[in-house]
Parts: sequence; structure tokens; C-alpha cells
Amino acid sequence: MPEGDTIHYAANRIRPVLEGHVPDELVTHARFGRDRWPERLEGRAVRSVDAHGKHLFVRFDGGLTIHSHLRMTGAWRVLRRGQPWPRSPRSAWLVLRRGEHEVVQFNGPVLELMTEGRRRFDQRLAALGPDIVGEDFDPGRVVRRLREDDPTRPIGDALLDQRIVAGIGNLWKVEGCFLGGVDPWRPSGRVGDDEVLAVLSAVRPRMQQSARDGNQSRFKTIYGTAGRPCPRCGPGSAIEARGQWDDNRVTYWCPSCQT
Repeated sequence: MPEGDTIHYAANRIRPVLEGHVPDELVTHARFGRDRWPERLEGRAVRSVDAHGKHLFVRFDGGLTIHSHLRMTGAWRVLRRGQPWPRSPRSAWLVLRRGEHEVVQFNGPVLELMTEGRRRFDQRLAALGPDIVGEDFDPGRVVRRLREDDPTRPIGDALLDQRIVAGIGNLWKVEGCFLGGVDPWRPSGRVGDDEVLAVLSAVRPRMQQSARDGNQSRFKTIYGTAGRPCPRCGPGSAIEARGQWDDNRVTYWCPSCQT
């Protein structure tokens, strides 16, 4: 699943193409035909393009907003007109064209046109925690939300809860716990505030850099390395992997240096 840094990177690429401009053309998949997006958005300039956690928003004049969540299958791409698409045209749910560029959203699965009032009162969005990539990120709010949650829940699973902190996915959960020296299986009630802050401090600048340049892979240290030596402990300890909590997301950790 694309994580918060990937969504912010997409927003950063889309923004210079669309922000402040009326798209030359807007094309939607047949499944949105009854919603009449081209007619409703005709002549409206894009006011802003922004992200919060794993959610991307293209906001138009007049209080209409395209909201997207990619989950496991979706992708945003900014392409030059005539450039081959990386996926089948049948998988394009939305195409926004301006000048020499095309902004394409492939495969959704959450793509909707919302009024400002509906967006403001949407409980899915209102419940989101602080955006770890955002400029106004407040780690203290994350700690407070964590302490209001189930203290028996493993800290690795709690970090994936977008109501506690928005933007962290499985990769950054793994890397953050490793960099902070925290066992992802330890109940969150037994993880100190200073340890939570250490995890957040480790992943935030890395996610921000990835949001700027789109090069997330260079920050992987133990993710996907089950059975290999721990980069901190050496050959004496191998990285382990096991599915965690209700979603059974594969978690990687070193049993020696993460306690």
C-alpha cells in the first residue's frame, strides 16, 4: 500500500501541473458516468493539491474536491502527453490534462467528488491523526492519541492506525521500530513516551525526503530481509518476520536489539 510519503510525492508532482489552472480536459472511467464530473467541474480552476496521510485531495474553485485513497492497488502518475502509460488505459479511473501533461489515477479504489461540506464532516477524514509528513506535525498529539488507545495492542500495529498517526504504513512501521530499538510486538502501554517519540523522529525526516524525491527504497534497512543478519548486531542475530495483529501485515524485527 502506498504510504504517506508516496502520496505527498504524488501531490508534489501534480501541484505544478494543475494548481491555479483550469484543466484542458477531464476524463473519467465509465463507472463515474452518472456522476457527471466533467460537467460539474467544467471551467473550475484547481485551487490546491494536497495530502494528509494516505489521502490526496485535488480542490477546485466552488467547494468541490476530488478525494483519493489508493489502498493496495491504486497509483497516481504525471506523464507527458504521448508518453506510454505504465498501466492499461482500461485501468485509468481519472485523467486530468493540461498543456503537455496528463495526470492519471489508476485503479482507485477510493475516488470520489465531494462537496466541501461533505468533506468537512466525513468521519473517515475527521478521525485522521496528525500527518507525519506535514509541516504542522505535532508528535505530542500522537502520544496522546496512543495513550487513549488499547494499551495491550502491539506498538507495531498501533503505528498503522491512521487515527493515531496518519501516513505510516507497514514499511515505515518496521523501519521506525528498528531505528528506535523498539520491539514491534511490545504492548503500546509498555512503550515509553520517549520511545514513541524516538520512532517518530527516526521516520519523519526520511519520509519527508522520500516525499520530495520519491526514492523511498534507499531508506530500507531490515524491511524484506527475513533470515539475513541484523545490520546492527551482525551475523549473531538474524532478522525475523511474522504476520502481526488483525491485518496480519508481515513485520520484520531483530529479536536481539529490539527490546
